[in-house]
Amino acid sequence: MANHKRRRRGGCAVPFFAFIAAIILGGLYFYWDNNTIGVHKWVYEASSVPTEFDGLRIVQLSDLHGKEFGNGNVLLLRRVSEARPDLIVITGDLIDQESQYSALGPLMDGLCAIAPVYYVTGNHEWAVRRVPALKELLAAHGVKVLSNEYELWTHGSATLAVAGVDDPNGPADQKTGDVLRGEIDADFTLLLSHRDTVEEYAAWGYDLVFCGHGHGGILRIPIIDQGLLSTDRTLFPEYDGGLYVFDGYACCVSRGLGSNTVPFQAFRLFNRPDIPVVILKRGT
Repeated sequence: MANHKRRRRGGCAVPFFAFIAAIILGGLYFYWDNNTIGVHKWVYEASSVPTEFDGLRIVQLSDLHGKEFGNGNVLLLRRVSEARPDLIVITGDLIDQESQYSALGPLMDGLCAIAPVYYVTGNHEWAVRRVPALKELLAAHGVKVLSNEYELWTHGSATLAVAGVDDPNGPADQKTGDVLRGEIDADFTLLLSHRDTVEEYAAWGYDLVFCGHGHGGILRIPIIDQGLLSTDRTLFPEYDGGLYVFDGYACCVSRGLGSNTVPFQAFRLFNRPDIPVVILKRGT
């Protein structure tokens, strides 16, 4: 009599369903990683901070690239409000395409209802070639657009200057940040600029600089939390996101909120959208 071995059914089922589960979980993580906002809080303590501005909270938004977080950017506005800012600074690349303009008005209305908002251009706004119209739109919704100029805040006997420069993709003969600094007489100076040229800013003489552009290294290496690739395609950028403090000067580099939508839709990996919050503290 022949001895027939019974085939075990379902031998391939476990690997198959594990594979499907891995795809689903990976997709959920990818969605979460690109669509939930992380808030990084930094305290900048320095003797140059006037007592009158001790505790000032500054929220930075950068490199939105037309992305929306919820209907009407409700999730982004909620995260900004929860940070309790005294000042909101936007360091460029709000949009990549003219079609993205329509979402900016409601977003700016929401931000200006939370705190005063200042804006400087990034390289992508200039690539769209509608910067004057964009600046007019933002100003009409209450945003202070800084085009190589500054504004003074006075509290008691102390003054704080909020300065901003257009991205180098703008006019070739525009005023540079170091020239602008020579015009400012204030106890503490902030500079808004798009490019993450951290070491260049050190020579300009500002107390605290806010910039973006680098997207946190685009892809980040988990565990060590290191950016992998800069926007100019160099590996392991040194200033990939955070507050960098030097002798008499600090620079906050945002990891950004969105990703490029031109020439194609990009993505982030292990690199959640970022809102830096810098709190000024009077040091000894």
